[in-house]
Amino acid sequence: MGGMDLIHMWNQMGLVAKVVAYVLFFMSFWSVGVFVERWYTYYNARKQSKLYAPQVAKHLKEGRLKDAIAISQSKNFRYSHLAKVVLAGLQEYQFQTESGQQLSRDDLLDTVRRAIQRATALTSNDLKKGVNSLATIGSTAPFVGLFGTVFGIISAFTGMKDAESAGIGAVAGGIAEALLTTALSLAVAVPAVWMFNYFTGKVDGFVIEMDNSASELLDYFLKNRTRRLNP
Repeated sequence: MGGMDLIHMWNQMGLVAKVVAYVLFFMSFWSVGVFVERWYTYYNARKQSKLYAPQVAKHLKEGRLKDAIAISQSKNFRYSHLAKVVLAGLQEYQFQTESGQQLSRDDLLDTVRRAIQRATALTSNDLKKGVNSLATIGSTAPFVGLFGTVFGIISAFTGMKDAESAGIGAVAGGIAEALLTTALSLAVAVPAVWMFNYFTGKVDGFVIEMDNSASELLDYFLKNRTRRLNP
């Protein structure tokens, strides 16, 4: 019975209200798509990074720089945000030490630090892909619904004028149309805002993890370089 009422209500909606509803449906599908894709990406980033960290640490403790680079490039860790940042630092360190340039310890570490910072910025940007669209949907969907609401109210008063009556039947269709677009806009906006806040928190956590890994890697290079300069 409720389904038939919704179908009847849809059939009675005007062109503007239907266009608004289609826009809101598109926003909803986009939000769901972003949620599924980002959740899958973040789940794998967390899972692979937990496996990656102890393995690369083991290679570095044993002084096997090339093995650490190889494991960082492995497809098994392609979603790991830590692997991307650590790999940038390892490759820059390897390049500088094997290029024959006689850099001081501070210059070498500064070069590695800049490489890590660039990788962190790029990785953070990748992690944020699609997330800002959730904020856009959450903030604009109510206004899209309000647009349909206004036209629904206009339709209600037009029906009242045409019927030359103040009865509820004359305005019921327009009021229902206005309320439906309002309800749809809220149903789209609220989950989008929730998802945006959730994913933003996840990204902030990933950035902290990358910064910590970068700091630990620089400490490792500092100790390693010190040993090489002062055997």
